[in-house]
Amino acid sequence: MLFFGGLLTFAGARAQQRATDDATFRKLIDGYCAAWSTGDPNNAAKYYAKEDGLVFYDLAPFSYNGWKQYDAGVRKELLDQMQSGSLTAGKELKVTRRGNIAWTTVPMHFSAKMKDGKTIDTPVRYTGIWEKKGKTWVLVHEHLSAPLGG
Repeated sequence: MLFFGGLLTFAGARAQQRATDDATFRKLIDGYCAAWSTGDPNNAAKYYAKEDGLVFYDLAPFSYNGWKQYDAGVRKELLDQMQSGSLTAGKELKVTRRGNIAWTTVPMHFSAKMKDGKTIDTPVRYTGIWEKKGKTWVLVHEHLSAPLGG
């Protein structure tokens, strides 16, 4: 009987942790999207670890090595040509956590009006690898991709 009681307690604690993680990462992902939607990487910087050697895959170009390169590159490759933009996360957020590491997957949508008058409107696949540093979760790797023809 003690064994089954302990098992139920463990299962309940696990479910509560999962609900807490889901809420935590929903807030992080929504804040992340809002920060990038401002068009200013300074607003998104707080979501990223700053160590050298971290790899971030973006829509264009292929990848960035570290936050400094990501910041400079996304300004040059996208934001300097944008008049306005919006990044929104879908409802299908999936969170998997193992201690101080978590990974999230969620479909997103990116739309932008470019300074040359063209528009971008595409679904985006998103995977983020997060590490808890102190009380803060930060991205140590991410991968964004758009479907071919998207």
